[in-house]
Amino acid sequence: MWRPLVLLCGLALAGQTQAADYSGPLFDAHLHYNEEAYQGPHPLDDVLARMQRNGVRAIVANSRPNDGTKTLASAGAQTRAAGVTVVPFIRLYRNRADYDNWFRDETIYTMVLTEFARGTAAGPYRGIGEFHLYDSANANGPVAKKLMQFAAEKQLAVLAHVDDVAIDLLMAHAPGARLIWAHTGIGGAPAARVQALLDKYPRLMGELSYRPGLTCGEGSLCPEWRALLLKYPDRFLIGSDTWVNQRWMYYDELMRGYRRWLGDLPPEVARRIAWDNGANLFQLNRP
Repeated sequence: MWRPLVLLCGLALAGQTQAADYSGPLFDAHLHYNEEAYQGPHPLDDVLARMQRNGVRAIVANSRPNDGTKTLASAGAQTRAAGVTVVPFIRLYRNRADYDNWFRDETIYTMVLTEFARGTAAGPYRGIGEFHLYDSANANGPVAKKLMQFAAEKQLAVLAHVDDVAIDLLMAHAPGARLIWAHTGIGGAPAARVQALLDKYPRLMGELSYRPGLTCGEGSLCPEWRALLLKYPDRFLIGSDTWVNQRWMYYDELMRGYRRWLGDLPPEVARRIAWDNGANLFQLNRP
């Protein structure tokens, strides 16, 4: 009797075994290399080592000020050795004071035009942002409107930390813009509202750092979000959002968390969200 019992126990345990973590390349589509990092405990070698050991093969770099992004873009030998491609974005913030006023500050618009004309050692800028709108009505500010239109004209992606109301307002300025919704609604817009916006705006993509309700229990995907990712496998990206140095300290843990829930998805879907969607957006070669 013991052999059938052992076999049944083995089958039961096998049924409880979690899916293997995703093991392929990662595209970090929301990375900051701010002055408190590069002037403090995280010099270039440190941050590249963190990317390399976590299989991060490309990054969207946007930093306060833009010097951090330009440092990454200028480090061709080091980034190639680490196997990391830098996709540079123009950030709107010269300092923390710009967070609350950029949408009506004409000097911000001038700065963006100047940076875009200058480019980087890694090539032209590929996007604008991340920017924040703490009041969605400010999406109608004069600079916000002009930047959305400039991004659409130059085929730049826009990384925006906004609520769902502001998504509608920003897209009204430039319906053809490629908008990356940072955190896919950090305020917790319901999955049904996210789905409605994805349906409404075919060029809208969601970046998933800090997304409330994304995972449940031991880091697995919550059911409604798993269903959403399966329905729109080409519309989501992952990111670290290293906005403070603590996020750099826990970079390994953040990437392990992504690999854990990506393993809940079919391999082809996991690969799209982890790498292909970002690589296709910015025309990068498969590693």
